[in-house]
Order: sequence, then C-alpha cells, then structure tokens
Amino acid sequence: MHNYHVVIPAAGQGKRMNAGKNKQFLMIDQVPLLIHTLRVFEEDLLCSEIILSVNESEVKVIKKLIEDYEITKVGKIVTGGKERQQSVYEGLKAIQGNPIVLIHDGARPFIRIETVHRLIATLEQDRRAVVGVPVKDTIKQVQKNKITATVDRSSLWSIQTPQAFHLDEIIHAHQLAIQNQFAVTDDASLMENLNLPVAIVEGDYENFKVTTPEDLLFAEAIIQKRKGESNK
Repeated sequence: MHNYHVVIPAAGQGKRMNAGKNKQFLMIDQVPLLIHTLRVFEEDLLCSEIILSVNESEVKVIKKLIEDYEITKVGKIVTGGKERQQSVYEGLKAIQGNPIVLIHDGARPFIRIETVHRLIATLEQDRRAVVGVPVKDTIKQVQKNKITATVDRSSLWSIQTPQAFHLDEIIHAHQLAIQNQFAVTDDASLMENLNLPVAIVEGDYENFKVTTPEDLLFAEAIIQKRKGESNK
C-alpha cells in the first residue's frame, strides 16, 4: 500500500461554535481538538507528512501545541485563506513531486486508521476516492417552509473526509476552479465538475465534523467509548 501526504485545513474560525476562538483549540478530554486529529496521522505508518493550513495569527500557537504534544510529522505549516477551498489549495502547493494526497478536516478527530487504509487501497484502483456514510434520516425538499417532495435516500450519502487524490490532478482541478471562480465545499466537487468519477469508501458515523457546542458532548462520549474499547 502506498504512502501519502495529508493536508489538514485548520484556519476556519467556526462561527457556529460560538467559542470566541478557533474551535481547533477547544479541549476534548483535556486535549485540543486539533491534536486529536493530528495524532491519527502521526500514528499511521503510511503517513509521510502532515501539511497544516492555518491562520497566520495562530502559527506560533499551533507550533507550540505541536511541540508540546510531540507531533513530529508536521512538515509544513502554511497560511490558509478565508475559505476552506483556498486553505486546501495553499496546502497542496507546499507538497513536492506527485504523491498520493489526502485532504482531511482538522475538526474531524475521529477518523480511524483502518478507514484511511481502505481509502488508500481504493485510490490505487480508482484514482479518486472519498469517505462517506449512507444518509439515515428521511430527506425532504422544502420551499418557503413547505415540503415539496420526499427524496429517495437509498442513493444518498453524507460525504466526509479524508478525500484522496493524486497531487497533480487535484492541483489542476483547483487551478481550473480558481480560473472559473468555481466555489465548492469539498474537493470531490472539483472532480465532479470535470466529469471525473470519484469512488466512495464507507466510513462510520463517528467521523463527524465538530461544528456546534452540542458536538462537543458527542465528542466526549466517543472518547470515553473508545477508551472503553481499548481497555477490553
């Protein structure tokens, strides 16, 4: 199985968290959210390098966190943009050669290494792959606060990260998006815009993005659950 580099955008301020600071610094089980995420890739033997895309004003703080928590694989820290798309692109530009590259949200601390490895294995066959889970809820189309239709959920997936690509291809897709002023919320959309197929790897529902204050309660519960699993 191939090694990979991972770009982790962590520049967003997380306004929905209402924390008054970057949510990456919020504590989960007495450890910063970002460190939980970094530890996954620190422990994965297939991960060659972590590239962090952060706010310029927070570089010193993040460097101190990395040092304090002994994260050794962060090879580069770049300045991110106002939007996630810009932050990812800046991180991608910092990578040399044409390796396999993963893009993973800094606020998804519960991705499992086994899922990452299944993603890499899929990429080796399909060239582009993302992690996701089937939608569980009933989905409705709504206009002006009125339901207009019920959507067949059998073909609907909730897309997560990591998302995996070959560096030259994802860089090219980002460059075209910049030229065409095409804004997206995930990198798979850049490939879809070019009519390139993207494979999906089923992950798990614990790999959610910490976004709101309520999510911190779920995060603490997952930490305790996993501690219990490791003690069995």
